[in-house]
Order: sequence, then structure tokens, then C-alpha cells
Amino acid sequence: MKFTINQLAELLNGEVVGNGETTVNNIGPLDKAGPATISFLHNPKYESQLYTTKAAAVIVNRALQLKEPIQPALITVDDPYSSLTFLLKQYQKLTKTEKIGVEEPAFLGQGSMVGESGYRGAFSYVGSNAKIGSHVKIYPHVYIGDNVTIGDNTIVYAGAKIYSNSVLGKGCVIHAGAVLGSDGFGFAPQPDGSYEAIPQVGNVVLGDAVSIGANTTIDCGTLESTIINTGAKLDNLIQIAHNVEIGANTAIAAQAGISGSTKIGKNCVIAGQAGIIGHLDIGNKVTVGAQAGIGKSIKSEGAILLGSPAFDIRNYKRSYAVFKNLPNMASRINDLEKKVLNLTPSEK
Repeated sequence: MKFTINQLAELLNGEVVGNGETTVNNIGPLDKAGPATISFLHNPKYESQLYTTKAAAVIVNRALQLKEPIQPALITVDDPYSSLTFLLKQYQKLTKTEKIGVEEPAFLGQGSMVGESGYRGAFSYVGSNAKIGSHVKIYPHVYIGDNVTIGDNTIVYAGAKIYSNSVLGKGCVIHAGAVLGSDGFGFAPQPDGSYEAIPQVGNVVLGDAVSIGANTTIDCGTLESTIINTGAKLDNLIQIAHNVEIGANTAIAAQAGISGSTKIGKNCVIAGQAGIIGHLDIGNKVTVGAQAGIGKSIKSEGAILLGSPAFDIRNYKRSYAVFKNLPNMASRINDLEKKVLNLTPSEK
């Protein structure tokens, strides 16, 4: 499909600088764009590519001041990244094949209800007394246990496993291989040194518009629910333990691990490979840096933490400035010790 730059600018509520009648038929990055491509510039780090790109048009911030002449037309907007997101969604709707209906073989358990205009792929399994909303897409080899509830417009990609009694809100996305509702890691030590498994009889509850990445695991609660609140976004390969609660619109990057019964606030950012121990309270808008280790509750809203054990980013940077110079400091101290030992009595 082809669109003029003027048409796209109208869609994005943007303004055109240059030839708005040029047509484009795909979207791509600045450094790889061709003459029929629309691209975008969000990070000033890549502004130099704006002056060399072969793109037909580039979405930029209204405040951008050009440093030299450029070839492409510009679509100026308030937020290029949000505009690109919107444009990609529209592009995906136009190019993606819509899945609908039931492929055989697919199993639907007794007493289960499925809403209208949905999709169930081949070899998918839905247990008994499940409630599946309208426009839900269940891809091949998905397992959905008994008494599961899934809200409208949710997508469960191939091979995901949703254990019994889980509750998924509307508009969620569960990526391939994710597991929701597996047993929490609960074992009671016995006098003989063995462990007795503690039954995990809670469930997993997702709010609306929650995204769960590929191969991420979310354990069910021991007695209550493990809760991922509305708008939370979890990357691939994350471990969420039993009875954890993740606040609304919190984002967690790959390979992070949250231990049992920890509560994380709203609008937090947990970077890759971060680890948070159990039974903590993390406040709202807290940022945890990559590979950070959180060993105590963080009450301060908006705190930014780095290191393992983690502490405030400002103190961390000051400490790191000292730490990286320790070898040089040690060498200087050794030299000073030698000089002091070699001083004559009169010099001392």
C-alpha cells in the first residue's frame, strides 16, 4: 500500500515540511531507509543520520532546528516516538493476517464458554469451566487450565501455559512459552533434612493491557493471588515468585527476578538482571538499574538505585569514581610506605 506524506501527516496530527505529495510504502530506520521509506528521529544521538538518509520522509520533533540542508521531507510532531508507535500499529493492522475461527484438532472442556470472533489454533487445549472473552486469540499448542478467565481482545501466543484458576484481563498479550500459575517455590524443611512441598492453592491475576514476555514465569500465590496490575509490561525470561504484586504501568526488563511476597509500586522501571529479595515494599516510580540487587524496602518515590547491594545512584556514582581508582591508589600507598620505611631517623 502507498500513502502520501500529506496523508500520513494528517493521520499523526503533524505538519509537513517539504514535498508532501511524495509516496511511501514502508517504514524503516534512518540509516537503512530507501526512497519509498518513512523513518523517524527520536534520539538526538542519531541526528547526524538525518542529513545522510535516503528516506522520503522523517518524523521529527517540532522543536528540531536543522544544522544543514536535508533531502527528505519532514513530518513535525510533538512526540516522534509516540507517533511512530501509532503508525506501526496502523501498519500492522493493514499487513497482518487476521486469525479467526477454530483449527482442528482443538479441545474445549465441558462447561467452558468462548466469546465471539475469536481464534483457537490447532492442538490448543482449554479446560473445563473456562470463560474466554470475545476476540481472544489462542495460538497453537496453548494450554489453558480449568476455571481460567480471559478477558476480551487478549492474545495468548503459541506454547504458553495458563494454569487453572488464573484470571487474565482485557487486551493482555501473553507471548510464546510463558507460564502463568505454576507452583511457587515453597518447601518446608523436615527434621531428617528433606523438604515437604507446601501446596500452592492461590492463583495469578492479570489486570487489563498487561504484556508478558516469552518464557517468563509467574508463580501462583500460596494462599492468595500473585497480581500483575493494569498496564504492567514484563519482558522475556523474568521470574515472578508467589504472592508478588506488580503495580500498574511498571516495566520489568529481561532476566530480572522478584522473590516471594514483594510488592512493587506503580510506574516503576526494573532493568535487566536485577534481583529483588522477598517480603519487600518498593515505592512508586522507583528505577532499579541493571544487575542491581535490592535487599531492603525502598519507600522513597522516584528513587533511582544501582549496584549490588543497591543504593542511591548519586552515592553509587561517587563510590564508583573511588572504586575504579583503587589499584592506582593502592600502588601510591605502597610507594609511600616504602619511602616512609626508608626514611633516616633525622628525616622522621
